[in-house]
Amino acid sequence: MRVLRSRVGPLWFVCLAAAICSFSSGVRGDVKPVALFTDHAVLQQQAEIPVWGTADPGEEVVVTLGDQKVSTVAGDNGKWMVKLAPMPAGGPHELVIAGKNRIVLGDVMIGEVWICSGQSNMQFPVAASANSEQAIASSANPMIRLFSVPRQAKPEPQADVQGSWAVCGPETVPHFSAVGYFFGQDLQQHLKVAVGLIDTSYGGTPAEAWTNREKLASIPELQPILDRHQQALEQYPENLRKYEAALQAYREQARAARERGEQFTRRPPGPPMGPENPHSPAGLYNAMIAPLVPYAMRGAIWYQGESNAGRAYQYRALFPAMIESWREAWNQGEFPFLFVQLAPFMKIEAEPAESAWAELREAQLLTMLHCPRTAMAVITDVGEEDDIHPKKKQPVGERLAIAARALAYGEDVEYSGPIYDRMEVRDGKAILHFTHLDGGLECRGDKLTGFTICGEDRKFVHAEAEIAGDTVVVSSPAVPKPVAVRFGWANYPVVNLWNKVGLPASPFRTDDFPGVTAAAK
Repeated sequence: MRVLRSRVGPLWFVCLAAAICSFSSGVRGDVKPVALFTDHAVLQQQAEIPVWGTADPGEEVVVTLGDQKVSTVAGDNGKWMVKLAPMPAGGPHELVIAGKNRIVLGDVMIGEVWICSGQSNMQFPVAASANSEQAIASSANPMIRLFSVPRQAKPEPQADVQGSWAVCGPETVPHFSAVGYFFGQDLQQHLKVAVGLIDTSYGGTPAEAWTNREKLASIPELQPILDRHQQALEQYPENLRKYEAALQAYREQARAARERGEQFTRRPPGPPMGPENPHSPAGLYNAMIAPLVPYAMRGAIWYQGESNAGRAYQYRALFPAMIESWREAWNQGEFPFLFVQLAPFMKIEAEPAESAWAELREAQLLTMLHCPRTAMAVITDVGEEDDIHPKKKQPVGERLAIAARALAYGEDVEYSGPIYDRMEVRDGKAILHFTHLDGGLECRGDKLTGFTICGEDRKFVHAEAEIAGDTVVVSSPAVPKPVAVRFGWANYPVVNLWNKVGLPASPFRTDDFPGVTAAAK
């Protein structure tokens, strides 16, 4: 490189030097960390910090951070890893990685790191959220750092991703996850340390795509997912030919319509399930989660479920399996996993009806109740009938942050709205008991809404409900002998039961009648 910058060397010498440099760079593997280690990175405080990458086989690698200096030797496969001792929050620091070459990463902070993942409502950017102009204008905060993982699926686990850390501000935040940003903003304000957010989300994707294959294969209820995918792969060559023919026909029809001056609104055909389809089991785990392991972090936030609503009963096994697969991969124990219950969506129904979305919310609730160190943000107050992507993302992020403060940081704060506990029947009325009653129950409106009740005929009707101390009493003249009660059991629940710290109650049912997705695989 010095020769190339010389002003006096003859042209042939410059060209020869360039060729030598090019050849050298091709045969020598410079020490290189994975993409998560760049300028502006946030490393997890008070935790062992793995740093890893590639180099020549057998090359010594020395990593320096603060007063720590740790060395290792790259293995036969060229991979290396060191583990730095836990450090307190602070910075900025320089992270130096040296072998035959030397890399200096600047403005590295020690603080809190969170994974932000899921489908489109996690991917949904700040620029499209409610009050976005104000949020973007006030976003400059060097204590919040952002990393976005490229969206792709792979049939095998990947070792690295592309990307780099960026300081939060009006230039970097508009396309970042709105839920992730508002979560991180609230957390940073409370903790007063640097917060690093890793957005690894992909719209329209099911939970099985985010779960490693070994975990899926270990659970009999999830075997149909793998069987269906295997069949799709076997049929892929033929389906690909059909897709390409259909796509060509679509383009010709669209061109003909334009030539006639007509509007062409038909959607193009979708590609078949292939080895790199984002719906493929483990495909997103391989490309968007595996490369992040074992980057030290505090926990994860998750917003997903829409793509699994048609198989909500299966989600009861799938969602906990996904969480377990991440925890096993990181080997950091049961790190906090905080998720968002599906928002209200679709037409408001006048009469009680069965609902796949209600069953998915129930599967999420059951996960929170049975999977340790999980919490659920209920957002029954921010839905939109005609938009699966509600724009009010700030309360979503803030409720996740409250849960983080409780589960991850041990603050004595109520982090959940009322959760159904048990029911008793007395004098023809159903009496419902709840947990998470900090401050007591509250009706936000003239009277409680969203309760239905049934007798032995299992025909649900709208019910009267009123708060009595720490219980809700539910009844209907049409049901003298109550058997079951449901609350918010609809695609779009219209409900107004909260606790007095300002968190809404989760939809629930007291029965276990077979639902509309019970047979779906």
